[in-house]
Amino acid sequence: MNIIVVHNYYQQPGGEDQVFTSESKLLESQGHKVFRYTMHNDHIANMNAFKLAFNTLWNQRALNSLKHLVRRHRPQVIHFHNTFPLISPGSYYAKSKTGPVVIQTLHNYRLLCPGALFLKNGNACEICLFKSFPWPGAIKSCYRNFFLASVVTVAMITLHRLLGTWKKKVDRFIVLTEFAKGKFIEGGIPPEKIVVKPNFVFPDPGSNRRKDCYALFVGRLTNEKGIITLLNAWKQMGSISLKIVGYGPLEQKVKEIVTKEKFNTVKILGQLYKNDIINLMKGANFLLFPSKWYEGFPNTLVEAFGCGLPVIASKLGSMAEIVEDGVTGLHFEAGNAVDLAAKIKWLIEHPDKCRHMGKNARKVFLEKYTAEKNYETLIDIYQKAINDYR
Repeated sequence: MNIIVVHNYYQQPGGEDQVFTSESKLLESQGHKVFRYTMHNDHIANMNAFKLAFNTLWNQRALNSLKHLVRRHRPQVIHFHNTFPLISPGSYYAKSKTGPVVIQTLHNYRLLCPGALFLKNGNACEICLFKSFPWPGAIKSCYRNFFLASVVTVAMITLHRLLGTWKKKVDRFIVLTEFAKGKFIEGGIPPEKIVVKPNFVFPDPGSNRRKDCYALFVGRLTNEKGIITLLNAWKQMGSISLKIVGYGPLEQKVKEIVTKEKFNTVKILGQLYKNDIINLMKGANFLLFPSKWYEGFPNTLVEAFGCGLPVIASKLGSMAEIVEDGVTGLHFEAGNAVDLAAKIKWLIEHPDKCRHMGKNARKVFLEKYTAEKNYETLIDIYQKAINDYR
């Protein structure tokens, strides 16, 4: 099968970039011919505001390039990951009357929310969900707290809703969880076009656990990731150690809190390579995931499951779906440091339960999140879309 995969890279590497890379390599490893079309947000520095705005709405150059690739390689599938802001939804129009089918993986909520996260002022926000013209996203500067950029983002969403781009030009939307599927259906995407396929981890990290004793946080140091909630919870902890992996805009604030509160058991490790993170997961008692937004599909959770590591996660969005309370970890009320502290203490006081949850997590990984399972699901999505198109 010939497949064109399309992705707009972010300036700061993230989970979407990782999925694009790993999924493309997975398809190639199974004998498919994969042709990549990419742009990178580093190019924004060389654009004036007018050109950037115009490309966000409709990038004719990207569309022409994709049409050329379609004519040259005659793919059965064009699979989009991210089009924002440089590639633009106009690129879906590379689809001709004779094919190929167009697949779009929805890694975030950009089609429904100008900020993409359903998050405002550190809390979940759905004010634009049911609006055909999501004007609050512009008024509240929901895209990077920048009014003009937010106006352009709202204009992009509105324009392609009016054109019927997503309903007419996309054959299948891949979402990562049932929770996300529900939100996109509420937002007006036809349910028959939505399929659920989670992310995967390759290679299998293995579950050869060590007997160390510490809790682990892996994620960007931002408000929405709940790092401040975690540190507030840690004021109630005893001698257990906490290792923090990640960087971000709150890095200095995190260091200041650790120093002020004299958290002698807290180590801030900064950004680490994936192999080092996996090694830390194999020595941890449990992973802490206190995010305050719905999340798309955190690869960190799947990596933890692969290592047989239970997770204490916010009872919110996809996290509440991926982590089963009492089975593969525990839930706590998002943003509630007291509740988080209570769940941490409970897991420490019940080591046998903790180990059993870790075994359950490993079992779930093997059932749902391996490369082999993901490939089967992805090809099935492609084939059904092709059959329907015929």
